[in-house]
Amino acid sequence: MNKFSTILGVVIVFVLAACEGPQGPPGFDGLDGLDGQDGIQGQVVEVEGVNFGYDGEANLFSTLITFSDVTNFEVFESDAVLVYRHDGLIDLSDGSTADAWTQIPQNYFLEGGTIQYVFAHTFVDLEIFIDGNFDLSGISTDFTDDQIFRIVFVPSEFAEASKLDTSNIENVMSALNIGEEEVTKLDIN
Repeated sequence: MNKFSTILGVVIVFVLAACEGPQGPPGFDGLDGLDGQDGIQGQVVEVEGVNFGYDGEANLFSTLITFSDVTNFEVFESDAVLVYRHDGLIDLSDGSTADAWTQIPQNYFLEGGTIQYVFAHTFVDLEIFIDGNFDLSGISTDFTDDQIFRIVFVPSEFAEASKLDTSNIENVMSALNIGEEEVTKLDIN
């Protein structure tokens, strides 16, 4: 009987292991991307020649950048958009220079009062403003003409999962695995 139970047990195991059911429904398509990458991609666009227009009634300067004019990157409502203003070149200790970028919002304290670069965005465009606490009609064109901005598109999946220090553009680009050579540069003048 013991031998019969063992043989019966082995037969049952082989029969159950050989059973196949109907094929299940197909799974979701994977994310397009390079092998070894998780599919979460961001983009950095550098926009040169940005000029602001003055609105006397609102006492502010503004400019509108439409994403379709500067990138083919698909921006979703849930994505994060970061903006950095080029502050010029800084001298490094080895004698070379480097670009200085400051995240917006950014304040400047002038003789007449304070101005601040701020922005608002949708998934279609970005509007950058220069706001202040005094009459802005006479501020220097150093703040309003021929400005350079970097716009960073951060997919929502990455922004939610990351504890990213966005105050430094190099940290953001490194976290998104974007090198300087991958920055799209456009002059909109």
